[in-house]
Formats: sequence, structure tokens, C-alpha cells
Amino acid sequence: MHGWFAAWRWTLVWATQIVFYGGAWLQWNGRQAVLFDIANRKFFIFGLVFWPQDVIYLTVLLIISALSLFLFTAVAGRLWCGYACPQTVYTEIFMWVERKIEGDRNARLRLDAQKTDARKILLKAAKHGTWIAIALWTGFTFVGYFTPIRQFAHDVFAFRAGPWESFWALFYGFATYGNAGWMREQVCKYMCPYARFQSAMFDKDTMTITYDSARGEPRGSGKRSTPGNSNLGDCVDCGICVQVCPTGIDIRNGLQYECIGCAACIDGCDQVMDKVGSPRGLIRYSTTHAMEKGWSGAQMLRRVLRPRVLVYFAILGAVVLAAGASLALRVPLKVDVIRDRAAMAREVEDGLVENLYRLQIMNTTEQARAFVIEVTGLPGLHVAGEPITGVPAASSRMVPVKVRALSYGVAPGSHPIEFHVRALGPGGAEVSEDSVFILR
Repeated sequence: MHGWFAAWRWTLVWATQIVFYGGAWLQWNGRQAVLFDIANRKFFIFGLVFWPQDVIYLTVLLIISALSLFLFTAVAGRLWCGYACPQTVYTEIFMWVERKIEGDRNARLRLDAQKTDARKILLKAAKHGTWIAIALWTGFTFVGYFTPIRQFAHDVFAFRAGPWESFWALFYGFATYGNAGWMREQVCKYMCPYARFQSAMFDKDTMTITYDSARGEPRGSGKRSTPGNSNLGDCVDCGICVQVCPTGIDIRNGLQYECIGCAACIDGCDQVMDKVGSPRGLIRYSTTHAMEKGWSGAQMLRRVLRPRVLVYFAILGAVVLAAGASLALRVPLKVDVIRDRAAMAREVEDGLVENLYRLQIMNTTEQARAFVIEVTGLPGLHVAGEPITGVPAASSRMVPVKVRALSYGVAPGSHPIEFHVRALGPGGAEVSEDSVFILR
């Protein structure tokens, strides 16, 4: 089975797997370009370094993903499921391996029915061996986004991989092998929650895979020029649409929740229409309104930009623009001020009162930087000792700071103050954080 939609599915297979398998090996500034270093609580995405305090960006990413899903589903149904979902992608890869080793559908049926012999064992072993190799490489790559993949590869081949890395690589590999090799469409039918709530995002102008019953019925085989067949529709009742459907539904019975929107039935039906000399499009992307009112393709597409879609698009665009602006204006410096509660305040020489603080300075750039620490808010308030400290690239440092102020002329108690941490050199960033100073 081949066609326009099959080509699109394989384009997405290649695109997603090049990104997934290749992304872990990319280097950036002498380190892995994409690395979620949970152990050190740092997340690298090319030139960006994120810390746990940047969890807001993860929230925004999830919001963008959800809104995109709503938008695509409202426009054309389950596009994600049919073309880019990992379950669909890996099932497609595993089925391709199966066809290459065991042959087409009829050849596989004959192989399964025949008695076990050396050839059958060899073919089955080759298929499952290839599946397991792909699954293990997938698990290895997955772990490589959380543990530096080059070091992980060295440890694996030296049999020194850690227990957690080994567990997750094997677990993810086993899940890939089981889901794509054995469960396949059962995951979509019985385990995926998306199928259950997709209808909430559909309306009568959502493009879905639709059978044109007005053109196809009554269905039947045989030449339409033969007496007695002249009243038949274009559907020759070949069952190809059912055979190529990964979830085994008959789209001629209407849209069903098991349909993952892969459009394999469209390609299969179009091939049959070409053979019998009928126009393509007996099964096609269409809408309920288009079918009911006999709209042309242009009339149907004009209803794509309806209010519901425009609202989704406007909200998604606003969130994306806000996230992009936030990243562009993001200050590559973070400061947390922790007051030392073990010593409230103490008197020192020259009639000064001293409070102790700990400043956690996080340098999120890829270069080591020096920072100067200043403090304002009270008469004579200053940092005692050396106010300049250095922090390595993409690292944090806890700096103890002594702050002193004049004790006379100021009422005892808690007073608001403000720390200012500024990076030295060109393009220096500055961050201010509030705290309190206690006088007694």
C-alpha cells in the first residue's frame, strides 16, 4: 500500500527519529547540546541553561503542547496520532522490518500456518532480533538525554553502566519492543485516553477521514456496465480499507473512536479506484457539513478558519510569543538570599551591627563570571570583606556574606534591605533580591 499519506507518515518517521536518535549526539560548547542533568539539577538545550527555578518554562511548554493538540484536532482530527505519536512511529518501523524479513501479509500468513522448521525459526529469530536491537538502541538513546550519552556508551561497552541507567535503558527498550512489536494498535484502542475525549474537540467542520456513502452505496463487486450492476455505487466492497486499517475498523460504518487518523484507508481506496477506473476520493478528508451540504473542497476549507479555531490559534500564538520574549529577555543570573537564622544580629567594632547571610548565585551562562555584591536600605549599610566573587560557567555557588550597618539613629527591629548582584565585564547582568536586616 502506497500513496500520498503513506509518504507523509514515512516523512514524519524519518524526521522524528533523526531528531530523537541524532539529537543526543550533538555537541555545543564542548558539552552535549541537549542534556537533562537531573543529578546536578541543570538542563541544557543548546545555548540555554535551565535550573529548577525555571520550572515555569516547563509549564509553558506543556501549555503550548496542549493548545497545539486542541488546535490540530479541531482542524483535522487526530493528526498527532496518525503521523507523529511514538506508538504510531515505532509500530510503522517494526512493521517495515516484519515485511522485509517475513514478506507481505499473505507470505506472513503462510509462514505462521506452516510447520516449524529451520527456515521459520531463522526468519522469526531475525525479526525479533532486529526488533530487540532497535528497542535497546531506543532505550539507550532515551537514557542518553539524562546521562551524557558518550560517557554512557563508554560505560555500557565497558560493562560499567550504573544500575539506574541500566534499568531505564532496559525498561524503555522493553516498552518499545512490547508496544510496537506485540501490542501495536491495542495501545491506541484500549490504553490511550486521547481516543475517549477527542470527540469533545470535534465539530461539524472538523476534517476527518470520511466515507462518501452517497457516492459509494449501494456497494458491490462487478463491472458497473454489466446489466444488473448499473445501480451500484463506486465502492466495489473489496475490503482493502479494513485490511490496511491498523485498528481494524470499517470506515464505511462512519467515524469511530478507534480511528487514529493515519489515512491508510484513503491510500488503499485510491489505489482500488485507479484500478477500476473510478475517481479518487471515495474515502477522503472531509467534514460533516461538507458531506451533508455537498460542498466542494474550497468551500470546506473556507470553514477551517472558524471562530473556535481562531480562538485556539490566538491563545497559542500569544503564549508562544510571550514565551519567546521571556527567553530573549531572560537574565542569565539567579540569586537566592538566605538569612542565617542561627545568629540574629551581633555587635562588632566601631558601633556597627552585623547580620549574616548566604547568597546562592547561579551563573546560567557558558562562561565563568565574576560578580560584585552590594547592599542598600539603611544608613552605612555595606558588605564586610571582599564584595567580589567568581562563579564557574553554568554553575552555582553558595557565598557567605557579612552585612554591617550603623546602630545609632535607627530604631531596633527588622528593616527591609536589598541585595544587588552584578556581573562584571561586558554584557553584565544584574539581579536585586529583598531581605531584612535586624537591629537591636
